[in-house]
Amino acid sequence: MRRAAAAALLVLALGGCATFPEQGPREWHEQLEGAGELGGPPVVPEPTPQPQPQQPPGPEGQDGPQQPPSGCQDPDPQVIATCLDPVGAIAVLPDAATALVGERQTGRVLRVEQGSEPELVATLPVDATGGGGLTGLVLSPSYIEDQLVYAYVTTPQDNRVVRLATGEPPKPVLTGIPRGSSNNGGALAVDEDGSLLVATGNAGQAAPAPDSLAGKLLRIDVQGRPAKGNPDPLSPTLSTGLQAPGGICVDPRRGAAWVTDRRAGEDVLHLIVPGPLPAPAWRWPDRPGVAGCTAQDGAVAVAQVHPQSLFVIRSDAKNLFVGAPETILQETYGRLSAATLAPDGLLWLGTVNKSGGKPVSSDDRVIRIQPLAAGGDNRQ
Repeated sequence: MRRAAAAALLVLALGGCATFPEQGPREWHEQLEGAGELGGPPVVPEPTPQPQPQQPPGPEGQDGPQQPPSGCQDPDPQVIATCLDPVGAIAVLPDAATALVGERQTGRVLRVEQGSEPELVATLPVDATGGGGLTGLVLSPSYIEDQLVYAYVTTPQDNRVVRLATGEPPKPVLTGIPRGSSNNGGALAVDEDGSLLVATGNAGQAAPAPDSLAGKLLRIDVQGRPAKGNPDPLSPTLSTGLQAPGGICVDPRRGAAWVTDRRAGEDVLHLIVPGPLPAPAWRWPDRPGVAGCTAQDGAVAVAQVHPQSLFVIRSDAKNLFVGAPETILQETYGRLSAATLAPDGLLWLGTVNKSGGKPVSSDDRVIRIQPLAAGGDNRQ
């Protein structure tokens, strides 16, 4: 099982500059791993010296690490943290070497770094039933100054956004997002204006009311108030029509924002626009369990739970998808869920193998790989 590279960098330029593809939605067509511009094994750049020696990735054509994991020790140099509970969210810190990792079911937030044991930062009270728990994590837009972190969590009463500060209990920022028997998960991102983007599930409701916070893409300030530039200045709602969102990703160069969604009959990728979400820009009729995503210079990478892989598609300057998609990292690390980009451009992924997968002794894990440029026709 060869590993390959992915794509991305996370920041949003929203508010009128995002455009929806003019062509109809595309469906998934698998391309063999290793083909196309992202072929070959994933590569990690020369690492900062670590307390423990690193084993380099195997040569092209060689499957997996040289040795299997032994307990929580994983010889794969791309594995950053091991023996976690299923990973619900990841936020990489400004140094690009450490990250905060949220465990969906336990509500624990851990600081992880290669070569070090995970360090507990906080434990959030969560209710993980109905797909909920801790499913979103993002740094404050002014993290270097305030050291604040925002999380999307499910409680016994609702789904909500909370703010974390060192040594303090979590503080509610936006509460009252409906929770139900299903579709309680959500996702977080930050746009370039410093507003929080919040994707909410429909809580099992077929058609949430227009004024409900369920099944929406919300845009709020760091105090939980409607962000400036929303369609309705008094409402946090930017877009409507979500069911069970898995992740939000933004392309800083293109000014396009994307959200993955799991529906009853198919999984989809939407380009985010104000108002009702248009027809999906991409469809997966086989419902692979789309989760977190990243976007950079037209390349969108989507973590998939069931095929245990990363799905990569590319678009042109008008956000129209071109060429054939690629399925990479297939069955390399198991079920992929959380995905985010570090400040240095490296792609961080989290696994959920303990939730219905076939975990190895070092699961669940956080992995870091180096994406390649979108390349060729994808540049402006």
